[in-house]
Amino acid sequence: MANQIGAFWGAQTVGGPSGMAEHLRKFWEPHMRDAIIEHVKHGGAGLDPVSIEAIKLLETEKAKGAA
Repeated sequence: MANQIGAFWGAQTVGGPSGMAEHLRKFWEPHMRDAIIEHVKHGGAGLDPVSIEAIKLLETEKAKGAA
């Protein structure tokens, strides 16, 4: 599912990873975001570059206490 969302946002001229991160913030449950952040921390196997970048944005926000 993350790669499908990433494909959409990757094709946009504006937004890209930040747009995908916003989508995940709005529509994914916190436990889903936490799980995919952990997946990326362990290499992110199977995820495309836009998805990985978006999830790293979420991880940074979470570390700062914003997510």
